[in-house]
Amino acid sequence: MNSLIGTYDCKVDAKGRLMMPAGIKKQLVSILEDGFVLRRSVFQPCLELYPMREWQEVMQKVNKLNRFKKKNNDFIRRFNAGAKMVDIDASGRLLIPKDLIGFAGISKNIVISPAVNIIEIWDKDKYEQVINDTAIDFADLAEEVMGQDDDDYGIS
Repeated sequence: MNSLIGTYDCKVDAKGRLMMPAGIKKQLVSILEDGFVLRRSVFQPCLELYPMREWQEVMQKVNKLNRFKKKNNDFIRRFNAGAKMVDIDASGRLLIPKDLIGFAGISKNIVISPAVNIIEIWDKDKYEQVINDTAIDFADLAEEVMGQDDDDYGIS
């Protein structure tokens, strides 16, 4: 699957249903019938929506861990905690289970933000706090994560 594009402001109704934006649905059309896995994020107070193929690739890595090591067993348990299989219905809605709404602190207003090959689902206020976090200098972060020496590009 190609990288997903576009950040969208959305609303969740009282039952926890999210109407997926047309721009995201259009990008997912070829994989809608495969379903998705919705889980807690490891690093942030948000949810991660994995297309089933992406989830299976992650699980292949997880399944290689030695379950006779306590650390691995603890990781597997926590990684899968709250994970749910979900579908986008014929109306384009995704039902977010109540336990996951609670974990992410989702209120009515949310943000859907692609993270390469998965989709993050955030409470709007929490998303804005993370994006606007002045403690993180994005320019320094970009240089550290993406910056490469000229030698990496074959330039001497």
